[in-house]
Amino acid sequence: MAREVFISYSQPDHDCAMELVARIEREGIDCWIAPRDIAPSADWAAEIIDAITSSRVMILVFSASSNDSPQVRREVERAVHKQVSILPFRIDNVVPSKSLEYFLSSQHWMDAFPPPREAHYARLCAYLKNQLSKPESSRAAAPDIASTQPAPILAAAPPLDTAEVVRAERLLAGYIGPIARHLVKAAAARVSSLEELVVQLSKELETETDRHEFTQRWRTGAPRAR
Repeated sequence: MAREVFISYSQPDHDCAMELVARIEREGIDCWIAPRDIAPSADWAAEIIDAITSSRVMILVFSASSNDSPQVRREVERAVHKQVSILPFRIDNVVPSKSLEYFLSSQHWMDAFPPPREAHYARLCAYLKNQLSKPESSRAAAPDIASTQPAPILAAAPPLDTAEVVRAERLLAGYIGPIARHLVKAAAARVSSLEELVVQLSKELETETDRHEFTQRWRTGAPRAR
């Protein structure tokens, strides 16, 4: 089920994140947070990506722990990629790591220290109500007339080589972890060749160096040397 707000946090900040969710939901705003909202036996990475995509705002519980968390960085990266508004809710007085600063440099920040946090929660709820009262962005804009016309019937593309798709998934996972499985599955459904698949997957990587290395290693069959 789609929720208005996605909560991104690092495990050491679990208690603060749950306290924040309870406070926001008392205002009638639906939140999505793991693991509470992940169905039993569901694909964890797929559920997170779907939740980010369907959310309007991501609240990042920002702390020393989340600053160093690869999982948090990937969630923030996906939110930026999907044009989801991000609000870092800073519970520690720390400077963002370079990898997070790259994605958050243009975002509005909200400091939530020192404790007690109730006044900060109240400010956050007021901010969310204001943001969510605005019309949806172009991500959810109504289609124009041309886009509502029936699509032309095209010849089906030949299926991709399963072994090569699996190889691309394993290689991508070396860079971004288990979330690669969901990204490869989604990309494979949109492309008509393995070369196009690799190009699309390379766009999921953060740096030009990684994108070039990923492409070359897929072409040569070499594993990631890290």
